[in-house]
Amino acid sequence: MRPISYVRTEGADGIDRAVGLVTADPDSHFLAGGTTEVDLLRQHVLAPNRLVDINRLPLSGVEELPDGGLRIGALTRMSEVAAAPAVQERLPMVARALVLGASAQLRHMASMGGNMMQKVRCGYYRDGESPCNKREPGAGCAALGGVSRTHAVLGTSEHCIATHPSDVAVPLVALDAVIRTRTADSERAYAIDEFFLPPGDTPDREHPLTHGELITAIDVPTPPLARRSLYLKVRDRESYEFALVSVAAALEVRDGKVSGVRIALGGVGTRPWRARRAEDALVGGPATTASFDLAARAELAEARTTPMNAFKPELARRTLVRALETLTRDGSQS
Repeated sequence: MRPISYVRTEGADGIDRAVGLVTADPDSHFLAGGTTEVDLLRQHVLAPNRLVDINRLPLSGVEELPDGGLRIGALTRMSEVAAAPAVQERLPMVARALVLGASAQLRHMASMGGNMMQKVRCGYYRDGESPCNKREPGAGCAALGGVSRTHAVLGTSEHCIATHPSDVAVPLVALDAVIRTRTADSERAYAIDEFFLPPGDTPDREHPLTHGELITAIDVPTPPLARRSLYLKVRDRESYEFALVSVAAALEVRDGKVSGVRIALGGVGTRPWRARRAEDALVGGPATTASFDLAARAELAEARTTPMNAFKPELARRTLVRALETLTRDGSQS
């Protein structure tokens, strides 16, 4: 058994203390809900010398922003955000992604900031022994020649094909959310599409954060079209399970043509995948199944598959078309 020291921080001045403690020690980690951190500690994948508990810091709640958006505190629990009236009314795809993203027990524990830092569910990463470039840079990627049914087909590299696991990050990417952080000497803001880094040659680096940099809030725009949005998740079983494919979509149609659209995909990318090619193909065109299908095909044209996950591009195409058809039927026209 490996000993770990534990420090609890609280109060307004606790934010700076927590950041200072972790920044000063390369072997310290923040501890929020612990739904990922504790699992990886038990599996000997992570081995910090110290955990800095941040659960009592004043970083919770959902509040209005002057521009009409919502600010979600980093320590707000997933269940709280899913139940917030403003989120349910203005951002239904976010609320739905949260409900489908975990069991009730996990949703009551997991924090929004922690979810943004969630580690991949690749079995080779989590077994602690198989070659894995995320866990041990330069070791190789066992998934490339191994079991890869649930792995990514978009944004992959020769060093990593692990799928990004978060559900709620998918609609947040579609909405151009902003991640706010605190360092020892400044506050920073990251566009969410830049917050999740592609694996490239450095799959161990998943975010642009420095060690000790703490997520404090997530700012989420609430564009009018997001009021009619959905999150559609396809998985192996109806109960709590990670996505094989998921779609976060918002669609606005005027006079039979697409006037606005936001789309992001989950379960298929090494990061939450903003479907910009599909969006560009749709705007200004007819809101028809044929157009939806062409847009989906354009987005998935560069998918790179393994023999085990070769079904994913077709499943993603069908799921995206179904999501857009659903939004059209449900009255996205105005």
